[in-house]
Amino acid sequence: MPDRPNVLLIHSDQQRWDALGANGNDEIQTPNLDRLAAAGVNFDRYFVQNPVCMPSRASYMTGRYPSQLGIYRNGTTLADDLCTLPELFTTSGYHTANIGKLHFLPHANRDHREPHPSYGFDHLEISDEPGCYPDAYRAWVRERDPAALDVISVGLPPAAEEWPFDLGTDSITHPANRFPKEPIPFEANADLTHTAFVADRTIDYIESFADQGPFVAVSGFYSPHSPWVVPERFLDRYDRNELTIPSFPSTLEAERERLASEVAVDDSVSSTFSDEELRDAVHGYYAMVTEVDYHIGRILDRLDGLGLADETVVIFTSDHGEFLGEHLKYGKGWPAPDAVSRVPFVVRWPAGIADPGRTVHDIVEAIDLLPTVVDCAGIQVPPDLPGHSLRSAFEDPQTSVARESALTEDHNGKALRTDRYRYLFGADRTEELYDVRNDPEQYHDLSDESPELIAEHRRLLLERLTCIDLADERERDWHY
Repeated sequence: MPDRPNVLLIHSDQQRWDALGANGNDEIQTPNLDRLAAAGVNFDRYFVQNPVCMPSRASYMTGRYPSQLGIYRNGTTLADDLCTLPELFTTSGYHTANIGKLHFLPHANRDHREPHPSYGFDHLEISDEPGCYPDAYRAWVRERDPAALDVISVGLPPAAEEWPFDLGTDSITHPANRFPKEPIPFEANADLTHTAFVADRTIDYIESFADQGPFVAVSGFYSPHSPWVVPERFLDRYDRNELTIPSFPSTLEAERERLASEVAVDDSVSSTFSDEELRDAVHGYYAMVTEVDYHIGRILDRLDGLGLADETVVIFTSDHGEFLGEHLKYGKGWPAPDAVSRVPFVVRWPAGIADPGRTVHDIVEAIDLLPTVVDCAGIQVPPDLPGHSLRSAFEDPQTSVARESALTEDHNGKALRTDRYRYLFGADRTEELYDVRNDPEQYHDLSDESPELIAEHRRLLLERLTCIDLADERERDWHY
């Protein structure tokens, strides 16, 4: 086994745990991620610590809970003096790079032409959103097809509209409707998408360091984040009429009927969650996942071609999931049921995994990612991190790395996911409890029916939060 393996961390954005063939979805097409799982270990109960992009990424890239970082919402900058995953490798002789989405800084109120803080990376090619900022992605497209620059933007986020206008820096053409519910075919050549950019530049980076010692490459795909803009060839791989859409309890069915009646007289109603609309959403979302899968396949093939597969730890995960119509919602956020808080986590390491092709059903957390990759590289894991390495589960199929629960933190409250239940304690001091085994979408609140279970989960949450608080105490300089 190599003493210092390379690390390739691939993360998509907004990919549910079940948007993966290896996790039992027989409608979605993810052949390359499935072959990654077949050659490695698939953790199918892996939970993130926050249900939106920036806090989740800050959490797993520093190995700390959002409450330890004080980051619960998008738009909150990660301090650049915090120890991050790449910094631990850089100080141990690795070369480190981030290609694509990182999202440690708010992107709505800054000029993307300005240098980005390194956060411990030796090499940065940052593009947090496709085509709407003058960043590394637009520079890459300009070199290949300048005429395509007017059609690659997926649209400015609402919060970003005033800032570049006031600065006079926005000369980019944007679509009028940023978040349609139907898929939109990408207008330029399919090889010019943001997803293709991340894959191409990742391959270029790996090739440049193939013979120069160990590297850490972090590849941040934007897809399958909405809006669902994707090349036609990936949309064409699905028959939208054959795709399964969510089913709803009677209360939400009544709400769907109300929305349908409102849209008939008020065209400002943006979503009706009709069967047609849900089919469109699933179609676009699945096609984007399949595009990411295709380009991940290209990266894996290049690793094989360079003879680096055996000595590279490849990890695939995501920052959070997607409601995809469940609970009559799209996107992410509180109350973060499994559709949002549970994401894929697949590891391939031919030199370090015994009995590949296994699925591990243990509950684990995203804060376990950093200590895991550091441990695989033979680097000392910082003693103050609350996560633990999952490496023992790679090496011994009989080893359990299970936690009793997974914790998700948000400015709206705390959520605890145990083997069977999901417990919520809201910022308004309300409590909810769901039986995930019998109610996987978590529609039926048991809090009024099960006071003993509520009390037990309240105790478990208190234990978790107390342990985090105590573990975060600074050491004294000396006896006093």
